[in-house]
Amino acid sequence: MKIAIINGSLSQQSINGHIANFIASQFPADVSSHKVTISDLPLYTQDLDSQSIPSYDRVRTEIKEADAVLIVTPEHNRSMPAALKNVIDIGSRPYGQGAWTNKKVAVVTASPGTFGGLICSLQVRQSLQMLNANILQAPEVCLGRFNAVDEQGNITDERSANFLKQFAHTFIDWVKKA
Repeated sequence: MKIAIINGSLSQQSINGHIANFIASQFPADVSSHKVTISDLPLYTQDLDSQSIPSYDRVRTEIKEADAVLIVTPEHNRSMPAALKNVIDIGSRPYGQGAWTNKKVAVVTASPGTFGGLICSLQVRQSLQMLNANILQAPEVCLGRFNAVDEQGNITDERSANFLKQFAHTFIDWVKKA
């Protein structure tokens, strides 16, 4: 089984990247995962639909070839990050050939605010639902405590680590179901 992981943050020091790594480390041995690079994607415009853009083609293929996609993202200004919206839009095109159609997707958000990216999570889910993705409904993961991750990227809060472990297992079990 192949899982594509999209980190909605472009930051090299991304806490969401550390959280994605932790979740992936909990996957069983028969599950492979890879990070989808989104930092090189030009902003989406329909004007490019008739052209072959190598980075667009790569991302679309990575999403299509994966059995499921794990999105781990911060919330920016009570919204999804522009880089994440861009990859969602790119994956939705060209019309009628979208990579998101029937794709199993789980969304994890982590932001320092009280609600841990809840609004971002709702927006990502709304966009993907419109694109006919199959979205894991529960458990929703919205982490608002950044003290759970140390400077080396380790999950240090036992409660958060246990919750993320359970999430990883629930996600993989869900993906394995036909």
